[in-house]
Amino acid sequence: MRWIPTTWFAMGLPFVALSGASSIMYKNMGVSDAKIAFWTSLIMLPWTLKPLWGPFLELYKTRKFFVYITQIFTGLLFGLVGISLQLDHFFSISIAVFTIIALSGATHDTAADGVYLNELSETQQAKYVGWQGAFYNVAKVFSGGALVYLAGELEKTMGIHIAWMIVMFAYGIIMLLLGFYNMKAIPSTESDVKTSTFQQGVSTLKDVIISFFQKKYIWFSLAFIVFYRFAEGQAIKIIPLFFKASRSEGGLELTTSEIGILYGVFGAIAFVLGSIVAGNFIAKFGLTRKSLLILCAFFNIPFLAYAYLAVMLPTSLYVIGTAVVIEYFGYGFGFVGLILFMMQNIAPGKYKMAHYAFGSGLMNLGFMLPSMVSGILSDYLGYKEFFIWVMIATIPAFIVTVLVPLRKADEQE
Repeated sequence: MRWIPTTWFAMGLPFVALSGASSIMYKNMGVSDAKIAFWTSLIMLPWTLKPLWGPFLELYKTRKFFVYITQIFTGLLFGLVGISLQLDHFFSISIAVFTIIALSGATHDTAADGVYLNELSETQQAKYVGWQGAFYNVAKVFSGGALVYLAGELEKTMGIHIAWMIVMFAYGIIMLLLGFYNMKAIPSTESDVKTSTFQQGVSTLKDVIISFFQKKYIWFSLAFIVFYRFAEGQAIKIIPLFFKASRSEGGLELTTSEIGILYGVFGAIAFVLGSIVAGNFIAKFGLTRKSLLILCAFFNIPFLAYAYLAVMLPTSLYVIGTAVVIEYFGYGFGFVGLILFMMQNIAPGKYKMAHYAFGSGLMNLGFMLPSMVSGILSDYLGYKEFFIWVMIATIPAFIVTVLVPLRKADEQE
């Protein structure tokens, strides 16, 4: 509890800043929906490619070192993003710096997952996976809630570019503080002495890739982790744009501050509760076909709430907030199943850290690709039809959940 909350908060903060808060920022600065959705999705590519450099982290320094050093580096980069927003070509420059943040964040996630898998037994992994998910989600809510609300309030007096520069500085300061704290808090049981060479690292990477695709049920497992988030990948990028869009365009015409309140108040409580309840649920019932199907339903069905908002276009912030609560609780509850599935069905073996990175990278691919085209789809269909389509897009998740083979306890070992 000294290092899991802070590490997973640091894992979630840059990911959400790039995939969520940046969308609202660029929307306020007059960038088109299609351009926002495409570029803020494409810069997430390092989270898919991270398995390619995962094995090399085991050759140089320790996993702990890569965790705290990337947190500090990411903090400095957020400061550069803030400065870039004052320049003429702010969009291209900030996107370039965000890409470097994504590389740093993906490296951080790989190292953090390695620490988690090596420091905790399987029983402890199941016990703390709820807390892991909870603080990752707290970062998501803090980023999309508190910091977006702050940006909205500052926009009223300082202008959009100055407001978001201050918010980017806030991201940077938080990451720096987390980095210096985790330098001391993360356990140091791993040896710092590395005897392998770069050539051996290349050989290891080759062995990692071959052994990964030789795993039992691997193609079923990959289909599961890709399609589990297929609908979410499309919805999550458009939701803040839908909230900001005018009613004449089919949106809810909320202010930046109101969006911050929705995520920071309504979403925060629902997220944390959903994650913690799911952790207890999994600890009690384990990862069975029935429990996984329940988790999948909690993860996907709540997107119906946004279809309701797009059809009815309510004006009450409480009605909109209720929809956010339903979706965020379901997200927090259902996402835990995906994490534990990868830990128990994909990671076990000689290269736990690298194989878990492969799994989480491909999971992100299932999020990134539909996100890239979501802006084009929403522009073509309109918000109402788009969120109806999102509900249809949840069907593949249920199909793969029913069909994917689950490892028995002895196979996990």
